[in-house]
Amino acid sequence: MAPAPRKRAQPPVLKKYGQHFLTNKKILGAIVDALAPSLTDTVVEVGPGRGSLTDILVERSGRVVGVEIDRALSEQLGKRYADRSNVRIVQGDVLETDLHALAGPDFLLIGNVPYYITTPIVFKALEPPIPRRSVFLVQREVAERMAAKADTEAYGALSVNVAAVANVDHVMNVPASAFQPPPKVESAVVRLTPRAEPLMSRESLPAFRVFVQAAFGLRRKQMLRVLRTVRGISPEEASGLLERAGIDPVSRPEVLTPEDFARLFGELRTAD
Repeated sequence: MAPAPRKRAQPPVLKKYGQHFLTNKKILGAIVDALAPSLTDTVVEVGPGRGSLTDILVERSGRVVGVEIDRALSEQLGKRYADRSNVRIVQGDVLETDLHALAGPDFLLIGNVPYYITTPIVFKALEPPIPRRSVFLVQREVAERMAAKADTEAYGALSVNVAAVANVDHVMNVPASAFQPPPKVESAVVRLTPRAEPLMSRESLPAFRVFVQAAFGLRRKQMLRVLRTVRGISPEEASGLLERAGIDPVSRPEVLTPEDFARLFGELRTAD
């Protein structure tokens, strides 16, 4: 009787990179379904890890570029896909990588995102030219915040800043048991699709994000007080700005829609 084939040795799990590898094949397939790549698409994968998602992507995409920070995993993946001309593995930090230089102006983005750097990666994904679609596996709480609507408990600065440039779909929840090692929190899959008309220009996005973050730092205050504090202006100036933006001065940040924030920011820029 022939001996059973030996399993491929895997590099150790590195906690410093927040590594939790998804192993459930049904869920892996559903994540790729949410991205819906075609054989003409270029897909950038954030943190391909051990290649479980990559294996599916290479069969359903025209080209796959994996950006992996773990050197040992990157080298292993490079050897694994050495005979696949449509796969490129890049060793490096995705936050310091020019994705557009790697993939071109039209690409899809996907990844099992480390929880500790989820927000920076999401914001990088929203930098123009924005991927045609992005699908991320993130902490469930973050997914809920990204997709939240105004005047709900999860709604906040992240909700507004994402909604300014993209529509968010909360695709599915993923239990901790689907990972090795299992994380201490539940996860979820979200899909980002660029808005046909962003609420904010590319040049204004950094300042808009700072303003929204500052406003939600005072989320229990009325907007009149928020503007006076954040902008250092008089009650009369703040009242005038809110009136022109069509916002009730006694309302609080948590009830303002992304469109409300965009109008108010536009008035602020005009007044500067």
